[in-house]
Amino acid sequence: MEDREIVELYWRRSDDALRETERKYGGYCRTVAGNVLRSAEDAEECVNDTWLRAWNAMPDKRPAKLGAFLAKITRNLALQRLERSSRLKRGGGEATLALEELAECVADGSDVEREIERRELSAALRRFLLTLSERERRVFVSRYWYMASVEEISRAFGFTQSKTKSLLSRLRARLRAFLEKEDLC
Repeated sequence: MEDREIVELYWRRSDDALRETERKYGGYCRTVAGNVLRSAEDAEECVNDTWLRAWNAMPDKRPAKLGAFLAKITRNLALQRLERSSRLKRGGGEATLALEELAECVADGSDVEREIERRELSAALRRFLLTLSERERRVFVSRYWYMASVEEISRAFGFTQSKTKSLLSRLRARLRAFLEKEDLC
């Protein structure tokens, strides 16, 4: 079923919307959540929460790209769940590690300042991604959006883990320099 047809089901408040969403995007959303949470049970709960959020959001929105819309909800829910659980137990996980790697590039501020900075940073990140080759962009997004491990990225791109770590380090350095040039770091 096409995305526009699924969105129409949401607008009609049909239960078929959830079945079709699960059929078409269930695996994708579980992968997004699983890469962040590293737990099948937590990922499953996160995906179920995604369907609820999508159900509640649809009367107000008609997403042009349903997959991206659902992935964004899933990722945000997974990061919130990760933050809650890491407050309870500090430590590991690929998502925590990936976010810590990027933390050195982003400054802190008050709530209003943080929101303005978030928007500026988001626009700057889009511009930065356009400066990368397709391969570099895919590696960067795999690590810092999908929270894939270095091992998973290495396998997917046919790199050694050392090469992947080196590439990610160079990309972070380029991002830091880009953000400094934009006065965002």
